[in-house]
Amino acid sequence: MTTYTADLFMSLDGFGTGPVGYWGKEGPELSAERRRVFFEGEDETLVLGANTYRAMERFAAASADNPDFQALTARTKLVISRTLETPLSWANSTLITEDAVTGVARLKRESSVPLRSHGSISMNRALLAAGLVDRLEILVFPIITGASGADPILAGLPDIDLELVQSRLLDGRIQQLAYVPTVLPQPLGVPS
Repeated sequence: MTTYTADLFMSLDGFGTGPVGYWGKEGPELSAERRRVFFEGEDETLVLGANTYRAMERFAAASADNPDFQALTARTKLVISRTLETPLSWANSTLITEDAVTGVARLKRESSVPLRSHGSISMNRALLAAGLVDRLEILVFPIITGASGADPILAGLPDIDLELVQSRLLDGRIQQLAYVPTVLPQPLGVPS
């Protein structure tokens, strides 16, 4: 059985989307890390939800001469969606029409390479709740977006214990944190 990594980024107050990409905090170390992990991949299959697929397909089409997006187009991409239809127009993309929990559980059993998702907030929230995420990698940006933030990353999840397995500071301000998550059998403070 292979592993599934959820790769997310958020503001300090837990939002995944703001009015400016990376909340205006992009620097050379973050760019290099995103290129290595997302664009080039590391012998991993990329798993995307429908909204992330649509956005990245548009970016790739608009940036066809950009080597990063050429590398992303060349990667194997699995798209989990019940709203998209085949054939998918972005090269090397395969549609999985199962719900995310069923589809990723099957893919983890069948895949010979690790699976990694980028963004796809609602899909990864469901996978975290189901205990299917083996590694949770989060980039925490040093900004509070109470007025402009959208897409709360961790809202609505059950209690999940996190074992920190790696941490790194990028560009002197962005925390890169990697955890092994374990869904707790009941909420904290509830007697067993």
